[in-house]
This record gives sequence, C-alpha cells and structure tokens, in this order.
Amino acid sequence: MRRDTDLFFIYLQKKSTDMKKLYLLIMGLIPFLLLYSCGETTEKTDIELLTFDLNIDNLERHIETLASDEFMGRMPMTVGEDLTLAYLENELSQMGIQPGNHGSFFQEVGLVTVTSKTDENLVITGGDENIILNNGSDFVIYSQLLQDEIVVEDAELVFCGFGVVAPEYDWNDYEGIDMEGKIAVVLVNDPGFYMDEDSDLFTGNAMTYYGRWTYKYEEAARQGAAGVIIVHNDAPAGYGWNVVETSWSGAKMQLDLPEGAVERSPLQGWITYPVAQQLMNAAGLDKEEMLQAALSPNFEPVPLGLKTSAKMNNTFEGGVSQNVIAIIEGSERPEEYIVYSTHWDHLGVRAPIDGDSIYNGAVDNATGVAILLEIARIVQAMEDKPKRSLVFLWVTAEEQGLLGSSYYANNPIYPTNQTVANLNVDGIFPFGPTNDLIVVGYNQNELVDWAKDIAETQGRYVVPDQEPEKGFFYRSDQFSFAKVGVPAFYAGGGTDLVDGGREVGEPLRAEYLRKYYHQPGDVYNPETWDLRAIAQDGEFFLRFGIDIANSDRWPEWNEISEFRAIRAADRN
Repeated sequence: MRRDTDLFFIYLQKKSTDMKKLYLLIMGLIPFLLLYSCGETTEKTDIELLTFDLNIDNLERHIETLASDEFMGRMPMTVGEDLTLAYLENELSQMGIQPGNHGSFFQEVGLVTVTSKTDENLVITGGDENIILNNGSDFVIYSQLLQDEIVVEDAELVFCGFGVVAPEYDWNDYEGIDMEGKIAVVLVNDPGFYMDEDSDLFTGNAMTYYGRWTYKYEEAARQGAAGVIIVHNDAPAGYGWNVVETSWSGAKMQLDLPEGAVERSPLQGWITYPVAQQLMNAAGLDKEEMLQAALSPNFEPVPLGLKTSAKMNNTFEGGVSQNVIAIIEGSERPEEYIVYSTHWDHLGVRAPIDGDSIYNGAVDNATGVAILLEIARIVQAMEDKPKRSLVFLWVTAEEQGLLGSSYYANNPIYPTNQTVANLNVDGIFPFGPTNDLIVVGYNQNELVDWAKDIAETQGRYVVPDQEPEKGFFYRSDQFSFAKVGVPAFYAGGGTDLVDGGREVGEPLRAEYLRKYYHQPGDVYNPETWDLRAIAQDGEFFLRFGIDIANSDRWPEWNEISEFRAIRAADRN
C-alpha cells in the first residue's frame, strides 16, 4: 500500500497516545460539567447525560483491517465482500448482538454488474468540421440496458438546460420537444446554484434532487430520449472530472429489477465543460447566453444542429450482495425503531494511479463501519437498554448509486412507518477533534434541533453544510430513507479543529476531497491519523441514538421539505 507524505498525512504526527487518552477523559467529563454549570441546558433538553468509552483501539483495529489491501477495496460481489461480511458477522456474534433479519445477519440484494464498452472516440458531426472526442479525458458514455449491443445512430444533440421538469416551480426544460431519437445535453446541478442564496427558486444555492445526476437520467428516460449527456463542471458538480472518470468507467452495478421496472435511456454519459464549449461554438451559440436562457422558467430546448452515433457492447452478470443487519431490541417500545446506517463497500480494484490499483476506502467508509460496530458494542453492554429498538444496518453498493440502502428502504425488514429516524454515518475525517459539527440537510427536519443539544453535551456547536450547492444530502444512504419518508440525519465533524481552528481544518478537508476522495490514496496511516476525531463523532451518534430511543418524540420533516408529504401518507 502506498504511503503518501504530504499535508493530508503529516499534520497530525505530533499527536501522542497520551493526548488521545486525555482527550477521551475530557470528553467524558464535558457532559457533567455542562450538567452542573449550565442550568439553561438542563431546562432546554431532557438528554440523559451518560458517559461512554468509545475504544480507540477497537476503532483502529476495524479501520486498519477493513481498509487493508487484503480486503481489495471492498467491492460488492468480490472476495472483498466475502471478507467484509465474515468480519462483520464475527464481530457482531462475539458481541452477542441479535441478527436483524429473522435470525440472519444478512439481507440479500440482487445486483447486476454491467460492463459497457464503447469506441475510444466519439465523433460529433454537423459543424464546419467534425469534433473528435477522446474516451476518458473528454467523455464517458455507457448503457445500463441488459442488451449485448446498444446502438444510437445519428442522434441529434439538443441542449435541454438543466434537464428539469418541476411542476411546483412551473419549470419544464423539455417543453415542446419530442426527444425520441435525440440526445439531451444538460447542465449539472439545478438552476438554484446560479441564483442568489436567498432565492426561493430551487431552494437557492442548496441543491435539490433535481440537481443530481440520477434525477437527470431518470427524467431523460421519461422523456423518451435516446440518450442524456451531463455537462460536468467542478464547482456545481462538487467534485472534479477525475471522480467522473474513475466512477463511471469500467464495470458498474445496478439493482436486479424486473424488465421495465425502471425506465432508462439507451445512452448515458458525461462530457467535460471544455467539450461543451466546443459544441456550443460548433452550433454557433454563445455559452453564456445559453446559460442565462437555461436559468429562466421560460427556457425552451435548443437543437444544436449536431449529431453523433455510438455503439456500446455490454456484458452483464447477475449476482447477490448482502446488506448486514443487527438489532438491539428496546426495553419498553421494541416495535419502534431507530436505524443506524453506514455503507461497507468501496470501489475495489481499478486502473492503477501512481502504481496503486487498490481503492482502499479508509475514510470512505471504513470509518463509518467502525463507528457502528463500536456503538453496537457499547449499547449491547448497557445494563439498562434503550426504550426503543436500535437497528444497525451496513449497506452494500452505496458507491454504485445507493443501491443497498435503496433496496432496504423499499423492502424494509422493519416498517418505515414504525421507524422513528435514520442516523447515517459516512466518511469521517481523521484530522483531529473539532469544535463544530456539520449537518448536511440542515433545514430538512427537526432532527437538527435535537442534534444541537447533543452536540452541546460535547462542547460543540452545529453548523449547516458549508457547501449546500453540492447536494451532499442526496449523495449518501440517508437519502434512500428520506425518499420513503423516514426522517433522516447525516452529519460529521467540521473544519474548526480544536487544535488549529479553520485555518488548519479547511485546507485539510479541501485537500482530501481534491486528492484522495475516490482515489487509491484514501488509505489508513497509523502514524498520521488522529482517531480522536472518529471517537468524537462516534460518541455524538451514540448519544443521539440513545436519546431518540429513550424519548417518545417522533421527529417530523420541516414544512419546506419535499419528503414531508411522503411521511404523512406513510404514517397515516
């Protein structure tokens, strides 16, 4: 395994074991200090201020094992999955925790692995001269259809704005056009990204589901398009082209669903922003004028006068992966559930980068797996169990499009109308303990107010997602629960480090996202990681889950949330 020695890996070398122990002692005392010194806190919340010992050695053992080269990047339906499932089952069995699926720790998730290969070049015709694009550096295209050969012939390219149909905003980017036989070229994110932060349209610069690539593919299919190509741009996408290239090349997985259960366009893909500029120039259009037109609800699709053809040869193989599930039954209301979720999978083995081909997924998401194991261990050891049941769910294929959590949410073992809340843990940064806790989806539901009280017991404060335009709420497994109405919560340590503040924390976070997210460099390094950060967030989620479990409250979605009506229908 490669060991890098730049900013991400060298900052924390001065942290010692004694400092880690001192930190845990202090964190354990904070609740009592707050209890006896802050009468306002005890009046405002009914939080039971318990102390917990998240064992850093356990966290380290879990992360080091799961992110080792031996586990081969934990790709579903590989030896990496076999090793991961065996590890989780063994740990849970040793803890004496009850299996969560009628005597089994596993829930089968049918998947299909599709490998879609196309030519090295994509040729765009119709301009003064042909535009020849290179596979990987300029574009990625693929098909999810379970067919040996998919051909799109002389398909006209149509600029369809953001590819959004949103009746509540009187918005239709496909107004007045028949997309049969055509390819929609659409911008990433939604119109709100380019508007004032306080705009009511598309919730301002906070991404809605209309901005996610999954929605754009779904909508183009509903429109009958032969294809859909998303224009990538780093800022509105929230990640660089390297993430697109690595995530959307090679084999991809999808749920094994009956034919016709999901509409899909034959061709799906991405192009870089410079390529989009080339297309606009070839069509005699000004890119800035097209962007401004796309920001209007009166936008109409613009045929570019350009065409392309593509042939994709697919091979596909069905198989079964597993969600892992365990339960600690509530002492008084066992039929009411709080579901902890995290994903166990990562990207497996792919094309080497600087000689390293194993995408180990240490931060993403061996950290989350470890935290849930530690929470389960601690709760199982409690003499007085929480009043409501705690469900622990390690889902598969998050990296392939939230597939495992989507399957569970639509095939729940525990009814969604009896599930009080979902607490999702994903990608905890190991830069050291923080003063702040970032809540993603800050304005979605009442859980954020509850979380503020929990964070206060740690001496922390809660802040909204600092990059709402990137749509992180729709990019992890809590979204699958939200889609079926369950109030869902996703948070993690922020950038205001206890040691160094934002001046140190923000560059560290930015560097991880730029250089290590979904790259082979996401590895565990015991010499540089500060596991106190993992313990701190783990303690938060432990306290939060127990407090919800001991309460009789049912958190609700806020009025502005698109999930409120779904919950109301499910609960009624």
